[in-house]
Amino acid sequence: MSTASLKRDHALIEKVLKSMWSTIPLLKSGTTIPEPILNQVIDFSLNFTDVCHHGKEENSLFPELEKKGMPRNSGPIAVMLMEHEVTRKIATRMEASSKTYLKNGDATQLIVDMQEYINHVVQHLWKENNRLFEMAEMALRNDVDQVNKSLQDVEDTKLKEIGKTRQDYENFAEEFTKQFPPQE
Repeated sequence: MSTASLKRDHALIEKVLKSMWSTIPLLKSGTTIPEPILNQVIDFSLNFTDVCHHGKEENSLFPELEKKGMPRNSGPIAVMLMEHEVTRKIATRMEASSKTYLKNGDATQLIVDMQEYINHVVQHLWKENNRLFEMAEMALRNDVDQVNKSLQDVEDTKLKEIGKTRQDYENFAEEFTKQFPPQE
């Protein structure tokens, strides 16, 4: 499947989002989220989700779909690109509100930004998993090996730019989930 590595990214992102959601009631009640944890959440959101994962889609999947006739300026690709921009803007706001929270303890804007980020990304991932990726599987069914190699190359390049490994992010997600278990 040409979208397997992207779906694997989605599973990791969703794992972190669920634990992020678990921090919101704690923040509302005045419980302090430690700075190292919050900084890792922001790093994951800005770097893994955006730079690495969106980079794989924008630099590999979408161009491959364009070669198969899917337009970039309209339809699913255009919607995904627009939503990636929204994700970036919310993540940048979340980074700023986390700095404010760490400086003065006021979590009000951080809570708003986290809720908006989580809701937006959850909806975005659903659209990709249930719409875009189904179209991609059909369009790219004869190019699976080439697409997989391209996605892996982009992931390797982006993670090298960030200075982290996929394992670093998987380890963070595992520890974060242990500290802030998802609410069922």
